[in-house]
Amino acid sequence: MNQAEATEKLVAALTKKQKTKTKFYFSDLVKMLEEKPRPAKAFISQMVRDEVLELWSSGSTSMYGLKGLGKQHATEDEE
Repeated sequence: MNQAEATEKLVAALTKKQKTKTKFYFSDLVKMLEEKPRPAKAFISQMVRDEVLELWSSGSTSMYGLKGLGKQHATEDEE
């Protein structure tokens, strides 16, 4: 799998699930990519750098989601 295929596969999976959930754990993304964790981490990190995905952290938990989606973006737009 190359970066373009990984991006396409992950964006399709996240778009399909966005009605119920906007943030996912790293392990969820690895399962969606059907890759081992190390190559999946490289793909996911590149997607964050390309601003396809965004990293959200509470300090103890890190989650990923499509850029511009989620509850925090809805509240930021209102301010």
